Amino acid sequence: MSSQFSLGLSGHDRLEKELGGGIPKGAIVLIEGDYGAGKSVLSQRFSYGLCDEETVVTLVSTELGVRGFLDQMHSLSYDIVKHLLDEQILFLQAEIDSSGALSGASSQEERKQLLRRLMDAETLWDADVIIIDTFDAILRNDPQFEALVRQNDERQAALEIISFFRELTTKGKTIIITVDPSSVDEGSIGPFRSIADVYFELEMVEVGNDVRRNIFVKRFAGMGQQVGDRVGFSVRSGIGLVIESRSVA
Repeated sequence: MSSQFSLGLSGHDRLEKELGGGIPKGAIVLIEGDYGAGKSVLSQRFSYGLCDEETVVTLVSTELGVRGFLDQMHSLSYDIVKHLLDEQILFLQAEIDSSGALSGASSQEERKQLLRRLMDAETLWDADVIIIDTFDAILRNDPQFEALVRQNDERQAALEIISFFRELTTKGKTIIITVDPSSVDEGSIGPFRSIADVYFELEMVEVGNDVRRNIFVKRFAGMGQQVGDRVGFSVRSGIGLVIESRSVA
C-alpha cells in the first residue's frame, strides 16, 4: 500500500512529480505565504487532483462561498462538480463575519469558540485529507486563542490544536493548513512550523506584467522521491496550475 496520497493530473501538470510523487499519509502539511502567494490555488489544485485519484477530501475555506468556489474551480478548468455530486469532496464555507465569528453561530457561546466548533464538527474530519484555507483567519478570530496570546501562552494553545491534529494523523489522515504569516503572531505560528511533516513557503514576485510564484520546500518528511528545494509555478485561466521551473537542492 502506498505511503502517499497521489496528487494526480500527471498528464496535465508536473506538480505530483515535482513534489516527489504525492503528499505523505498521516502528515501535517503547512503551506505558508502572504496574500496572493497562491495558497488557495494550491489548495484547490490539491483538492481536485486528490479527488481524481479517489481520495476523499474535505476543503474548508474562510474566504470562498460555494458559488465562489465553483467559479474559481471552473476558471482553472478543474471540473469539481462531478466530485461534489459523488461526495468525493466536501466543501465547507467557514466565512468569518464582521463580528469575528464563524457565520451561522446560533449562540453567543458558539461565537466564542471557533476552534472548538471546528474540532467538534465530526463530519468535517471523516475525509482522508482535510484542507483548511486559511487557518490563520480562524486563529485570529477565536477569542479564547486571542486571550492566550495576550497572556503570552499562545504556544500552549497551538500545542492543543496540534495534539488534536496528531490524533487524526495516527489514523492515516493528512491535515493541510494554509497560513498568512503576516496576519498572526510569531509565537502562534512557530509551533506549527516546528511540527509540520511537510512545510511549504510560497513566494510571489512581480516581474513587469508577469506574476511568478515559487514553492520553497522547507521540509518534506516521508517523500517518495527526491524533492526540489524550489518549484516555480504560475496560474493560467482555463488551464490551472502550471509548473515553470525546478531547482534541486
